Amino acid sequence: MTQYPASRVPTHVGPAPWRELLAEPPQSYPALSNTQSADITIIGAGFAGLAAAQRLLQIDNNIKVCLIEASRIAEGAAGRNSGFMIDLPHDLSTDHYAGGANADKKLIGLNRQAINFAKAAVEQHGIDPRYFDPIGKINGAASTTAEKHNTDYSTHLTSLNEPFEILDKQTMIELTGSEHYLSGVYTPGTVLLQPAGYSLGLAAGLSRSMKIYEQSPVTSIQKDGANWSVNTAQGNVVSEKVIMATNGHLESFGFAKRRLMHIFLYASMTKEFNAKQSKQLGGQAKWGITPSDPMGTTVRRIVTPAGGTRYITRTCAHYLPEMQTSQARLKKAAAVHQQKFDARFPSLVGTDMEYQWAGHLCLTHNGVSVTQELDKGLFSACVQNGLGATRGTLTGICAAEHSLQVKTEIGAFFDANKPARLLPPALIGKPVANALLRWREWRATNE
Repeated sequence: MTQYPASRVPTHVGPAPWRELLAEPPQSYPALSNTQSADITIIGAGFAGLAAAQRLLQIDNNIKVCLIEASRIAEGAAGRNSGFMIDLPHDLSTDHYAGGANADKKLIGLNRQAINFAKAAVEQHGIDPRYFDPIGKINGAASTTAEKHNTDYSTHLTSLNEPFEILDKQTMIELTGSEHYLSGVYTPGTVLLQPAGYSLGLAAGLSRSMKIYEQSPVTSIQKDGANWSVNTAQGNVVSEKVIMATNGHLESFGFAKRRLMHIFLYASMTKEFNAKQSKQLGGQAKWGITPSDPMGTTVRRIVTPAGGTRYITRTCAHYLPEMQTSQARLKKAAAVHQQKFDARFPSLVGTDMEYQWAGHLCLTHNGVSVTQELDKGLFSACVQNGLGATRGTLTGICAAEHSLQVKTEIGAFFDANKPARLLPPALIGKPVANALLRWREWRATNE
């Protein structure tokens, strides 16, 4: 018998506001109990797990699939991001996101496959189209250094024959209502998600054809004979194959040890603005800005069916190999968010932030995902490198295709990746990585 026990289960700091903003109470699913059976069991109902389920049923709509989520759908990392489903290169380890031309062309094609896959799922399952908004995004620049990053990025986009638009200061003011930005680069291909609405809508559609269990942390995976048993505190699922869509918690089961970088990012969301305040704000009703320097601040203005007009501010990062952050870190980050918001919107200084939360990202030093067969019949759809919506969708598709021996260019791309690089021991790597993060955040202060 082969067994992979879980050394920890996911924990969350702060609420999952995207879920709380929904107009209707989210559909709930039972906790796993007793012994169930399936052809394929998926662990994790984030972007990767849901995409894997969608792709499995596309390939074979008679396959018996079971999806297990440790918390509630859209309460984990997939419900704690900023909602950008990005099509263009977005390498967080660089100064301006760009990589090599050939590699980036390949990635753009794959990212757009993921976006089209998600769009088709929205249409198939009748997901509210307001949760999947293809309005593009802006790289905002608030300093001359940042403008140089944007110039380099624009030059790269030109070499790739990708469309973009340079926005001057006045245009940025008209767009955002803020004088903070000197300029920006608009690209049209990004989709802005309401990530909880999208994820819950996809789960609801899939639940008509498969079993979903929530609040069921997996305690171990074991193989006895031809089948795997996925075990929780109250029950288990027996299946021939298993897909692990657990992102960084792949390491919790003993895989990819010392090869995964666990980063926590923090975000704050304002209270809802009334009609008078919304008019005072100026600018357009909805937009998303990523910083020209990857270590800067992401800002998004949303108009939601239930939550009204709000701003989201996301910045501050910690490298935490233990995969757990704290309320104290969140409190410090929230104070920074307030400063960033106040700098951008001085007429709204001191605006209350209704929600503050932390989200867990997983990266590798060389930017690869972990998408191989870990053991016979045990497949991985993990490590999204800070691009959960797009890369998570791709890794989920890849794992589903691997499990059913379907060959496409998505699988070929991930199969060609080199293994994740080994990291230094945490005793050395943690202080060094966090010192580097602090320096890069200081360097990107205005952003």
